[in-house]
Amino acid sequence: MATPHPPQSAVTVGIDFGTLSGRAVVVRVSDGAELASAVHAYSHGVVDRTLPATGATLPPDWALQMPGDWIEVLKVAVPEAVAAAGVDARDVIGIATDFTASTVLPTLTDGTPLCELPELIDRPHAYPKLWKHHAAQGQADRINQVAQERGESWLARYGGRISSEWEFAKALQLLEEDPEVYARTQRWVEAADWIVWRLSGTYVRDACVVGYKGIYQDGKHPDREYLAALNPEFAGFVDDKLDHPIAQLGERAGGLTAEAAAWTGLPEGIAVAVGNLDAHATVPAAQALDPGQMVAIMGTSTCHVMVSDQLGEVPGMCGVVDGGVVTGLWGYEAGQSGVGDIFGWFVDTSVPPEYHRRAAERGVDVHDLLTELAAAQEVGEHGLVALDWHSGNRSVLVDHELSGVVVGQTLATRPEDTYRALLEATAFGTRTIIEAFEASGVPVRELVVAGGLLKNRFLMQVYADVCDMPLSTIVSEQGPALGAAIHAAVAAGAYPDVRAASAAMGGLDRAAYTPDPERARAYDALYGEYRRLHDHFGRGENDVLHRLRAIRREAVKGK
Repeated sequence: MATPHPPQSAVTVGIDFGTLSGRAVVVRVSDGAELASAVHAYSHGVVDRTLPATGATLPPDWALQMPGDWIEVLKVAVPEAVAAAGVDARDVIGIATDFTASTVLPTLTDGTPLCELPELIDRPHAYPKLWKHHAAQGQADRINQVAQERGESWLARYGGRISSEWEFAKALQLLEEDPEVYARTQRWVEAADWIVWRLSGTYVRDACVVGYKGIYQDGKHPDREYLAALNPEFAGFVDDKLDHPIAQLGERAGGLTAEAAAWTGLPEGIAVAVGNLDAHATVPAAQALDPGQMVAIMGTSTCHVMVSDQLGEVPGMCGVVDGGVVTGLWGYEAGQSGVGDIFGWFVDTSVPPEYHRRAAERGVDVHDLLTELAAAQEVGEHGLVALDWHSGNRSVLVDHELSGVVVGQTLATRPEDTYRALLEATAFGTRTIIEAFEASGVPVRELVVAGGLLKNRFLMQVYADVCDMPLSTIVSEQGPALGAAIHAAVAAGAYPDVRAASAAMGGLDRAAYTPDPERARAYDALYGEYRRLHDHFGRGENDVLHRLRAIRREAVKGK
């Protein structure tokens, strides 16, 4: 089949729904040129302290969002991006989205979020649970324990552990903590699919999110018998609230509705692509669709995604899904729950005023100042090693009850020392993931980086040195949104498949960073210490981090 040649004027719109904001980008279909973009910050951001409707305090480890914030992105960012691009809206042939995951919400059969029902606005469980909602760890532990006891075959496809961030743990928490809201839930919907539902009027579950976050393998979810073993009232969860048609990435979900056309200013009826996840959408934008290319999408957290022609069971991975990234190959996912979030936390809470003044005097960001000071050091000069678990561990331990650790501080330790140790810790976490894949027969030949942290050149060099492999970088600064626009082009029929669209619209700067042999050997020693701490605190040798979490919960209850 010959590849279609889209008209030079044809464009698509990709929308990346992140943790704090949504970004729309207008992309020329013929060559992937990004003509303009616009960002709209969520009015409510991450709801993790108090419920907006009532001011009620939320428990520890909760993280919610407001569906109305996502709709505002369609109303504000899309028209702004189209206007800034200077294109005729009639030249937009398709629209597609990507989303954080697992961000999941309870709805009625027509898609109405339960949190928008007047009688439920004061019920936290009626709201969407953001990916970083980690309060369902107890339910996740039970999901894993029962699956292990029963020998469920699907468990190995998720690295041996289901995360508290995913659909089933959050749904089980809903049932057990607010059974009334659970009973009112008619659909348990990923935000990635909910936004497509609002755009197209069609509810279809995308193969990516259902495979990675919805425990769907070999054409089925866990059976009723297993679900009943978790909780008798949970037996019908899949049949009653989850089961729905599944579509493949790049397919057309439907046409843009009149309501959504009014929101966005785009033509009614244009193609709306099936939903996708932010990290997975980035892979074709980085032209990383060959086996062995691991894409690290680095932002507040990092998601590691790669395709392979090999099916392997990698301990601690987030999942392996047939067609989970591109049709015809196995798609793998792993990740780190905190990366940029950790650096931001440190600057916000642990850097003295003197550093802020120095940065302001020079007209630079505090992160830039700390990076410059850290980069002047030799490997190991700070005498520290840290564990990057400030937001728990997604891979390879899959335990969000873990917390951050810094070892080696003295009265001579300066902020730049700790900052560098935290940067290095996240690189060590990525190396741990790569080694787990390699040991499981899934080779990693190239590390490709996308995301907001790409701009920190020192951090990129640290990753190349720590992992001791070439580090390539995506050309686009809007990887997920560009990836969404690529899928929109496929859904609109401009290209026959995602691989062809990626070749025309994506871009990759190969081996932008190469490892320094001397630094790589020096990092081997530090990494050895990281792995000793990793196993000591993370594999049951010392359970102090879990005990501290329990103590904190009891203290908060007493307030």
